[in-house]
Amino acid sequence: MLRGLIKGDNAFVPTAALRVAVRSGVDVAALLVTERGRVRGDADIVFDGAPAHPSGAVRLTGGEDGTCRVDADLTAVEEAITRVLLVASTEDGALRDARGLSVEVHGPDGSTIVAYEVTDAGPETAMVLAELYRRSGGWKFRAVGQGYVDGLTGLAVDHGVDVGEEPQEATDRIPTPAPAEAPPAAPGEAPDQAQAPGKAPPAAPGEAPDQAQAPGEAPAQGLRLTRDQLLDMTPDQIRALAQARRQAGAAAPDQAPRTPSSPPDPSVWTCGPDFEPRTVTGRDNDVITMKDLPHGPVMIELTVRDEGYYTGLWPLDESNTKGRYLVSTTEKEFRGRVIGSVPENGRLRLRLETQGSWQVRILPLAEARRMTEAKLEGWGSDVLLHTRGTADATFHFKGSSNFIVHLYRLAGHTDPTTLPKHGRAAVNEIGAHKETLPLPEGPLLVCLVAAEGPWNARLKDVQPHSGGRDAGSPAKLPEPRRALGWLHRTRR
Repeated sequence: MLRGLIKGDNAFVPTAALRVAVRSGVDVAALLVTERGRVRGDADIVFDGAPAHPSGAVRLTGGEDGTCRVDADLTAVEEAITRVLLVASTEDGALRDARGLSVEVHGPDGSTIVAYEVTDAGPETAMVLAELYRRSGGWKFRAVGQGYVDGLTGLAVDHGVDVGEEPQEATDRIPTPAPAEAPPAAPGEAPDQAQAPGKAPPAAPGEAPDQAQAPGEAPAQGLRLTRDQLLDMTPDQIRALAQARRQAGAAAPDQAPRTPSSPPDPSVWTCGPDFEPRTVTGRDNDVITMKDLPHGPVMIELTVRDEGYYTGLWPLDESNTKGRYLVSTTEKEFRGRVIGSVPENGRLRLRLETQGSWQVRILPLAEARRMTEAKLEGWGSDVLLHTRGTADATFHFKGSSNFIVHLYRLAGHTDPTTLPKHGRAAVNEIGAHKETLPLPEGPLLVCLVAAEGPWNARLKDVQPHSGGRDAGSPAKLPEPRRALGWLHRTRR
């Protein structure tokens, strides 16, 4: 029987070979992600240029009337994969222009199990429409509808695809390859007329116009490449650049190391320890102990199926004395993220007081959701990450209790075992509230320490970051990659 869902709803589906139909003529892809919400590599991206996952569990096929089909054999999905995201994108216009955008799941017998119609698409050019995810030994389908105004690039970054930030620059200087290494001319074309399928990169700063590279040539000495320029290059040109870089390194083995002259790229910022998330489940009041965690600040995610009237969570020190509460709420069905700290001995102990079943997850801070121009929606306490330049953050809180936001400015903070002081609350209100908060440059943790109710947040008026990769340090030159083929679709 057909079960229509609205955004945020979920339903169990059989652990079987399912067929998912996505309608409305949009480009469709599937991302296979781990518990951390990230792909393991380019092979976990299934799209029309690579229509089958190496495991054979997920395959993409076209269809008539603008319908794309994703065949997902849930019995064959690797154990490391916890979610299969169904992604839609457009090359022209926005998703709001896609009429009848919907997702429908069919069982092995062809019957419709569940469906979701997207009715609130806006100016986004990419969206996670829905997901198939593991739950209680089986699989569920969730109607997600999470859009990205910055397109596939923003969506990809959020899910661990190595795409870099705009603009991404190759920061070492690459000499022009020898003529023999340049891409060959097309048939019937003079060698000096061969062109790459895109615009020629402009002259480097300080370079006379007549020294700029000709179309089809590899970049000249001193030219820094943007990500768009790299995407416009052919595989032969990229390989030629890599070869030129290797030759440059061999020609100057005694060259002294370059001294960093600018801040690290904020897009690859990490703070606190990096580790695989830990999960503990239980019921009612308990003391939770997690051992062998790295020392430093972490995110603590608490989910409670509450049957009582109160939930409280406190850290315990070595003498089993409670610290300041992390969670204190009378809300039922609570779910939230807060910041805690793992002691030097790597043993995190928490006191939980509640009635009902619960789950506690310990996550690295770098797993916080990133703020973009796309709307982030949530309920309860949360930890968000801002890595862009100066921006305004808009918050809309729809609850009736406290709404408190703290900011942790991390630029220049080098101790991974601590966080800087957050200072006074950036927002401290009671009841439904709208707020626009000016943010400094990232990296910045935006902590909703009290938010018992639904809320949404997004960035606007985002300015370029004044940091960026060190212009004097070597950068890895990208090789032709499956992910770039997927992202390139939106730039034809």
